[in-house]
Amino acid sequence: MVDPGDRSGREEAVRHPLIELTIVRLKEFVREPEVMFWVFGFPVLLAVGLGIAFRSQPPEKSVVGVLSGVASARAVEILRAAPELEVKELSASEAEIALKKGRIDLLVAVDTSSSASFLGRVRYRFDPAYPKSAPAKLRVDAALEAGFGRRDVLATSEDHTTKTGARYIDFLIPGLLGLNLMSSSMWGIGYAVVDARARKLMKRFRATPMKPAYYLLSFILSRFFLLFCEMVALLVFARLTFDVQVEGNYLDVAIIATLGAGSYAGLALLIAARPSKPEVASGWMNFVMMPMWLLSGALFSYERFPEVIHPVIRALPLTAMIDALRAVMNDGHGLGGLGHELLVLVLWGVLSFVLALRLFRWQ
Repeated sequence: MVDPGDRSGREEAVRHPLIELTIVRLKEFVREPEVMFWVFGFPVLLAVGLGIAFRSQPPEKSVVGVLSGVASARAVEILRAAPELEVKELSASEAEIALKKGRIDLLVAVDTSSSASFLGRVRYRFDPAYPKSAPAKLRVDAALEAGFGRRDVLATSEDHTTKTGARYIDFLIPGLLGLNLMSSSMWGIGYAVVDARARKLMKRFRATPMKPAYYLLSFILSRFFLLFCEMVALLVFARLTFDVQVEGNYLDVAIIATLGAGSYAGLALLIAARPSKPEVASGWMNFVMMPMWLLSGALFSYERFPEVIHPVIRALPLTAMIDALRAVMNDGHGLGGLGHELLVLVLWGVLSFVLALRLFRWQ
């Protein structure tokens, strides 16, 4: 007979199966240190590396080569005095190699044979497809003409301003947040589901009184909990290290991230609906994620791609999430002007989840 006063003999309160399954998913995550690193540590390291590489710096100097023995000493003196130019005197053979290897932006040959007062010719040699060559030519032109007495007919002045959110690190952080949420959702859900099927665990779960929908929803709910932790960790780090500020509303950022995580979760379940081997699932996940890594503008603007494919790029869930995050974080917009992006995220999440439920195989 059980003593009513004995706590060990009391019937424990039974929690909802969905809650129990969600807790199991979270425990599986916490007990894997390498997973913790890839979810929290790797995005931070990536932000540090790219943030340092593309940190705010003074304007980069143009590297100019001047043919030695041909150039006027006065011309070389003028170019060396220009703060925006780095001048190297090179022989003809050295100049050829420097141009080929991209070690100089522009090669300058100054011919003063026609006049000692420097009324000779300046000849430039450069690759017009090289983006640094044209600015270097303009800088050399301006320096030489000013140094030899050119007078400006128009007085100009400069007002320097720095726009909040215009740095590369401000552009990068929303992209990293989108990439991290996509990768952790796809691998954390898709791979785990297929691994459970391969180990025959899913078949055993199916034999219990548990509703099948609870099992799938537990993966999504655990992702939503981890989503908050991932988002806060990266945003706090970016603010403390690089002074990245959120110009808009933090609640809007959370809503966009939640919709994005939901769309990735639906995609992950759809990918994991049929495969019985983790290797097959890994191939499909890479097949789905790689185009979004390259096209969605996470690390550089997708405006670089031909305009004809922009509608396709903007229809991808990662593009929609990153565009919405940048609109809120960098430009201070609200959700009201982000109808296209939010609709794309909702459609991807709902349609992929519905398809996953119809195609899902338990064994």
